[in-house]
Amino acid sequence: MKYQRWELRRPAAPPARRALEGAGLSPLCAAILSARGVEDPEQAARFLSSGPERLHDPFLLKDMDKAVERVRRALDARELICVYGDYDVDGITSTCLLTEALACQGGEVISYIPDRTEEGYGLNPRAIARLSEQGVRLIVTVDCGITAANEVQFARSLGVDVVVTDHHHCKNKLPDAVAVVDPRREDCAYPFPELAGVGVALKMAQALVPPQDREGIFLRFGELAAIGTVADVMKLTDENRTLVRVGLELLGKTRRPGLRALLREAGLEPDAAPTAVTIGYGLAPRINAAGRMEQAMVALELLLTRDEERGEALAHTLCRLNRERQAIELEIYEQCAALLESQPQLASPAIVLAGEGWHQGVVGIVASRLAEKYSCPAFMICLENGQGKGSCRSFGGFNLFAALERCSGLLEGYGGHEMAAGFTILEENIPAFRDTVCRLVTLRTGGAPMESAIDVDAEVEHCAQLTAAQVESLSDLEPFGAGNPKPVLLLRGALVLSCCDVGGGRHLKMKLRRDGVVLDAIFFSANAAACGVSTGERLDVLFTPQINEFRGNRTVQLQLCDLRAAPTRAQLEQELFQRLKEGELLSRWEAGLLLPSRQDFARLWRFLEHNCVGGWMDAGPSLLRQAARQPDGRCAYGRTLVCLHVMGDRGLIRLERDQLHLCRPENKVDLEQAAMMRQLRLFLQEE
Repeated sequence: MKYQRWELRRPAAPPARRALEGAGLSPLCAAILSARGVEDPEQAARFLSSGPERLHDPFLLKDMDKAVERVRRALDARELICVYGDYDVDGITSTCLLTEALACQGGEVISYIPDRTEEGYGLNPRAIARLSEQGVRLIVTVDCGITAANEVQFARSLGVDVVVTDHHHCKNKLPDAVAVVDPRREDCAYPFPELAGVGVALKMAQALVPPQDREGIFLRFGELAAIGTVADVMKLTDENRTLVRVGLELLGKTRRPGLRALLREAGLEPDAAPTAVTIGYGLAPRINAAGRMEQAMVALELLLTRDEERGEALAHTLCRLNRERQAIELEIYEQCAALLESQPQLASPAIVLAGEGWHQGVVGIVASRLAEKYSCPAFMICLENGQGKGSCRSFGGFNLFAALERCSGLLEGYGGHEMAAGFTILEENIPAFRDTVCRLVTLRTGGAPMESAIDVDAEVEHCAQLTAAQVESLSDLEPFGAGNPKPVLLLRGALVLSCCDVGGGRHLKMKLRRDGVVLDAIFFSANAAACGVSTGERLDVLFTPQINEFRGNRTVQLQLCDLRAAPTRAQLEQELFQRLKEGELLSRWEAGLLLPSRQDFARLWRFLEHNCVGGWMDAGPSLLRQAARQPDGRCAYGRTLVCLHVMGDRGLIRLERDQLHLCRPENKVDLEQAAMMRQLRLFLQEE
């Protein structure tokens, strides 16, 4: 089993958490939000609010005024407008949204999504020429176009104007279009650059109506904005939080027959409310499958249709295409995994594989799986007649777009994001490309193996906090996704009461106990053998709390993210003492392990008096072991370390080389005034 690095967020000071609780947040929500940097009620209110009023003015986007002016002229002159999109979920929802919005304005509008295999991503001259022959005089791109400088120039030569709306990273040279609307433009002052393509399309639709009608546009197309934003793994903060939270509510009562049918196909119960997970694991793969299998227009028709029977038929078609996609993906993945197992040098420091006959529509998913399995960025290239079309996925925060920029001299074209991107390359350039990518990864890592990290929001101080009410309160933080992940909590030293494999041996189910509380835990895609877990041992576990409903009973369940054998008590307390010395914040539970009592100080002083010969004694490793032993046989390593530090701070003892000296000051010493004692008391103050 592959373990990951645990990054425990620095906990906020108790006053910040108390302020959030005073504003109505549950203690669990307050702990998580404050650890994520939301430390006052005003910040929390801004983060949690999600009404349409939270959306920014669309005209804050650079060139939006030019785009609207050109579209208005086309509408007034009854020009034929083409909405030109991409074949992924973001592109398909963007195309549907703007097509409908322009039609509602009385526009003569058609949609176009290129064939993934025959035409590739974005604008292409052959499509532009066909559209011109059909009478199109204005192309509005959605979720594409920012890198299409040559294609825009070709359109102009045919008398076709282009308005670009996109959200991908920009190159140094922008297309010479009528307008280029992209929140990632360096000269764009829009306050939130993390919009998906569908978010930018929504902004365009809102900009075309009077300000008082913008909310109505949002409520009409909100479910499309939510689907595209979640599927494109955009940050669910600021404006995107509003788009998705409100959009999910609209999705639950959507009037689009195709979407209703697809929700049923994805297994959503009739009375269940859709979540970001519903989109990410239910709708998105099925919609994406159409584009991956060269039938993106099927998915677009599903979103546009108002016919119930047609919607049902199209939903069935998308599910069939998804099953076909899964089979092809598995075949390519197993082929690549076998190659990498036989030639492990190809899996470090980056994977760059090329193959004939690979299905271009699925290699991006294969790249994602390989990146996760081998803990490094993965680049998959489909070869045909000396040309290569590549998809890549990141690992460990490696910036793919920046890497492709550095390789631009070897590429025919490229585009995308930090985490996912695409490119075209001549077959003869692949060896040099592989060498350059590997060198860039090595420079980024210093030659060390890449590793993923799990951000841990907070540590559970006492399991009594994990009530159903507390766990249910976490729904206030939804929707979860990029930029606002599901909360991950740490529970130390949990005793394994029982463990068994379930789901045909694919998952691990356990009962854990700590603080006298017994909790159910489930670890998906892991089993007891892989984890090395057995009854009777103690574990540190990372988990997301959830409510499990079974036969009408609602209980708290821990959905595990990772686990480790718990350190011994001595190891834990020594680690906590070191963190305390270095000025790190401790939880109340951690501080409670270290805070000594008056009896601890008195017992240690008597021990030192008894063992110091002539006022001196050896301060070697055995000192701590002997001094920490309690009358009941247990060892209080942490409290003893604090006592020794405080005594030194207050002048009761002095260390010289490897010797400890008792100082015996004349005046009474107040140990509580030591800085370390005051700090521990602060951590322990009542929340």
